[in-house]
Amino acid sequence: MKTILVPIDFSKATNSVIDAAATLAATMDARVVLLHVVQPLIITSDYGLTMENFQETIASSEKHAARRLGELSDTLKSRGTQHVETVQISGPAQSGILEQAQKHKADYIVMGSHGHTAIYDLLIGSTTQHVLRKAACPVVIVPHAR
Repeated sequence: MKTILVPIDFSKATNSVIDAAATLAATMDARVVLLHVVQPLIITSDYGLTMENFQETIASSEKHAARRLGELSDTLKSRGTQHVETVQISGPAQSGILEQAQKHKADYIVMGSHGHTAIYDLLIGSTTQHVLRKAACPVVIVPHAR
């Protein structure tokens, strides 16, 4: 059975990414692994979060992500995708996606593109571009809806 890894960030692109993954999964009766990477918070001042608030914020983010992943899993199942798994990890998105692709032996990665400007991508970087360059399997990029 083929495996499709679908990194999700819960942005506006999510529904389009789920649609593309569902279509691809249906054509090959594939298993879908929905992945969300909870990225660490960056505290940039002395007025940042206290440790207690930091832990509450992370716990809240993880709980929200688990709930959303469950909803997206239900959506895929209602569209006929029989095998759906959800995975939630913490850390940098770029390396997390590539590690999960390897761990789950992904045959495809389906992910969105946010359509940032070239300047943004140059200064900040693009997770999608990084995965596209480094992935050992084909990567399907779902363009940002304009």
